[in-house]
Amino acid sequence: MNEFGPSKTQPSTASGTQTYVVWTAILASSMVFADGAIVTVAIPQMRESLQASLAEMQWITNAYALTLSAFLLLGGAAGDAYGLRRVFMIGIACFGLTSLWCGLSGSAGMLIAARAFQGIGGALLVPGSLALISAHFPKEARGKAIGTWAAASAIAAALGPILGGWLIDIGPWQAIFWINVPIAALALWLCWRHVPESLVTRQAAMDWLGGVLAVVGLGLLAYGLTALGERDSQRSIAILLTLASAIVLGLFVLHEKRCAAPMMPLDLFRVPAFANVNALTLLLYFALSGALFFLPTALIEAHGYSAAKAGSVFLPFTLVMAVLSRLGGVMADRFGTRMLLTVGPLITGLGFALMAPAVLHGGYWLAIVPVMIVMGLGMGITVAPLSTTVMNAAPDERIGVASGINNAISRVAGLIAVAGLGVTATFGFQHAAAWASPEMAGLFAQATFGTAPPMSAPPSDSLREIYATAMIGGFGLVALICAAAAVASAYFGYRCANDSPLSRIER
Repeated sequence: MNEFGPSKTQPSTASGTQTYVVWTAILASSMVFADGAIVTVAIPQMRESLQASLAEMQWITNAYALTLSAFLLLGGAAGDAYGLRRVFMIGIACFGLTSLWCGLSGSAGMLIAARAFQGIGGALLVPGSLALISAHFPKEARGKAIGTWAAASAIAAALGPILGGWLIDIGPWQAIFWINVPIAALALWLCWRHVPESLVTRQAAMDWLGGVLAVVGLGLLAYGLTALGERDSQRSIAILLTLASAIVLGLFVLHEKRCAAPMMPLDLFRVPAFANVNALTLLLYFALSGALFFLPTALIEAHGYSAAKAGSVFLPFTLVMAVLSRLGGVMADRFGTRMLLTVGPLITGLGFALMAPAVLHGGYWLAIVPVMIVMGLGMGITVAPLSTTVMNAAPDERIGVASGINNAISRVAGLIAVAGLGVTATFGFQHAAAWASPEMAGLFAQATFGTAPPMSAPPSDSLREIYATAMIGGFGLVALICAAAAVASAYFGYRCANDSPLSRIER
């Protein structure tokens, strides 16, 4: 029996194969999805343990986002060229091993390096998770399958921050990375035993120069934006680095136009649905990543939340998103995507706008949980139609690279949000402190969001209250910018839905 037919290591029925494909994709991708939220919950403890600055904490997040963003494009192309299953398994193994390395790191520099390599592992497995589902399901059933994947992955991701917060409260923060190791081992075994390899439809050289240009360009962008928010930074150098990133990214686009086997085929963007859905992704995930990066720190430092409690605020968001993601997939298959990709981002934007007064109030059940439910509602009816539109806009032989491009754009959005919104958070922090106590403005003039007041003695109750007000002010400004970005993304959702295959079938 050939490698694509039944064997003792593969299911004998198509439905059995499809079940293993979905659950293997869920296990693997849930590690990547949960990782970002777990790290945000751990930021205060990691900062104290590693004696790290705000910029270093941003880089612990951004080093991962940088390599994940840049190499997602290569990861998608590698799956198409060398086999989705093979590249997917390599990604799982790399992610598990580098998670172990992250947990063994004893300094901020070592952790930043480990996170960078962890991002490469994620870049190999994330495109494969969606691409394997698309390869083993017909187009008319993909929406439901992708919705199931999104729902189950969201539930797993929701449990991650809670478990991570509990581990932080009772033990070392390094344990938040160690939990990935057994999950990776199980996903690797299931894939090896039960998931057949997809037919390699084309052979192509890997665009390594494109990968290098993407890493350098995005790295300069992240470094420049992060430096703008640092204390005592030389703003002129930060601006020059940001401009240099634009030049390098421009060279990347020119290279992709001329390359025989580009990692990001620009001709895909000639399909209006593909171009618009990726514009939506950029704006919506900028908003989501920015708000959720700063939220746990604001709750912990302004309202005294424990790490576990701060992690649990993600639960209502992800559970609602999980329940609605499956429904969103079914609705996308049946009715098309126009309404879902327009209304969903608008509801999500409303949730971000309400998050500012919710954090000011600080109440878990009365303020934070209801707003997180609103955000989950908006994202829940957006995620599956968004992914379905991406998959259906690309030809079958290019679904891997299409998935890689869309995932890369979502990660680039997060990279820009974490790096760039640090300036916004610091600005809001300092001005809220000055408003709360003009005579204390000088004390907070050099403070940044997420850092302790610059005092050698324990802070008084009044100073602690001013500090909490400053934290809330910094987060509030971030939340309002994120709300505006989410609302703007709804415009592209309306446009990409008009051009989607499903909408054309309806008309």
